[in-house]
Amino acid sequence: MRIISGSSKGKRILEPKDLNTRPLKDLTKESIFNILAHSNKFNIELKNSNVLDLFSGVGSFGLECLSRGCSSLTFVENYIHVLPILKKNISNLNYQDSSLIIEDDIVDNLNFNNFSKKFDIIFVDPPYKEKNLSSILINIAKSNILNEEGIIVIHRHKNEKDKFPEKFNILEEKTYGISKVIFGRYFK
Repeated sequence: MRIISGSSKGKRILEPKDLNTRPLKDLTKESIFNILAHSNKFNIELKNSNVLDLFSGVGSFGLECLSRGCSSLTFVENYIHVLPILKKNISNLNYQDSSLIIEDDIVDNLNFNNFSKKFDIIFVDPPYKEKNLSSILINIAKSNILNEEGIIVIHRHKNEKDKFPEKFNILEEKTYGISKVIFGRYFK
């Protein structure tokens, strides 16, 4: 895996050795960033944005955001087998000053109300077997941490039949191999 574009273009990202982690494939990642940059269904400016990367794993998505000029990245991960790799990737690319790692369980323990800022992009990439996506999205809505024009990007298995909370609108959905990517936001 490599950084696709921006200030760290071409630099390698370390990958996990265990099979329980499913890093975001470069093709899927590149497609997400193309949609963020060129979709006429929403207007997101990655440069200078605040990004929250939930279930960040080794940091593939968040590191790409930093390389492309986002101002701050908050990684949330608690899997002990990928945390050292995430930290090493951040250090190798010199993104310590623009990133924060929260080592917490997103489903059972993370209090979204504790975030001190609002986010322009929230990336949610839970394990494919994770069945609590709806409750995560509800917690995001209740805590009001997504900017009004912000986007939630969700990466799931293409066959997963998630139930989305009320007022969460899917703006765009794309399938890539065995995965799908959903772009959405809350409407009041």
